[in-house]
Amino acid sequence: MSAEESDALESGELTLIGRITDASNATLVCDAVSGANSVRCVYKPIRGERALWDFPDGTLAGREYASYLVSEQLGWSVIPHTVLREGPFGRGMVQRWIDTPDRHGDGAAGLDLVDICTPDAVPEGWFAILQATDMEGNPIVLIHADDPRLQRMAVLDVLINNADRKGGHALEGLDGSVYGVDHGICLHTENKLRTVLWGWAGTEVPGTLVADVGGLISSLEGDFGVRLGAYITPDEVVALYERAVDLVAAPVMPRPRGRRPIPWPAF
Repeated sequence: MSAEESDALESGELTLIGRITDASNATLVCDAVSGANSVRCVYKPIRGERALWDFPDGTLAGREYASYLVSEQLGWSVIPHTVLREGPFGRGMVQRWIDTPDRHGDGAAGLDLVDICTPDAVPEGWFAILQATDMEGNPIVLIHADDPRLQRMAVLDVLINNADRKGGHALEGLDGSVYGVDHGICLHTENKLRTVLWGWAGTEVPGTLVADVGGLISSLEGDFGVRLGAYITPDEVVALYERAVDLVAAPVMPRPRGRRPIPWPAF
C-alpha cells in the first residue's frame, strides 16, 4: 500500500458503500477518500460489536488491531493494513478490502485455498479436515491446500490464539498474497484455538518462521509489548509472549485434544 493510500485509510472520509449482512458484528464496506486517493475498506464500529460471554465488551476492534500489529512485527503481513480510527458510527477498526480472483477450472484450479468438495474430488496433496453431508445428505469434505502462505497464517493463529479461523477468513488476494481477516476474538489468555487449518497439526514449524517468532519474543520484551498493552490487557500480552516462547522451545504445530475444534459455521 502506498503512503497516499495509507493516509486515506487512516484519516480519509469514510463513505458507506454497503453492509456485510451475514457478519455477526456490524461490518460495513466503505471507501476511505482523501483527495484523489480512495481505498475500499471494511469498517467495524465498536458500538456494533455483539456482546460475548468470554471476551470483554467493546474490545474486539482493539484485538483486531493488536493482531495486525503482531503480524507486522513478525514481518509476515498476513493481515491487511488495519487501523483504529473514528468513523461515521464512532471509533472502530478500519481494514483494507481484499479483492479475490474468480475460480474456474477443474481440480485445485477451481478451488479456494480452503474449500468444500466431494470425497472423490480432493486434490492430491491437500488436507481433508472434516467430513460431513450437505443439505441433500450427500457426503462432502472440508479441505485446505498444503500452501506455505496458508501455513504461515496457521502459525500466526497459534500465536494470537485465534478462536475463529473460518474458511472464509483466509483470502488469496489478486496480488498473490494470502490474507487473514476477522481477528476480533483473538489474544485471550485461555487456549481458545478454533480453526479450519488443522492440516499441519503435529508437524514441525519451518525454521524461517521459528526465527521470526524469536524476533517477536525479543520485541515483546521491549517497547512492542508496551505498545500492545494499549489494546489488550497486560495478562494477554504475557500470554502471547508465553505462546511464542513455547513455540520456539518446541517448534511443532499443536495437536487438538480429541476432536478438532473448528469454528461454526466453518465458512
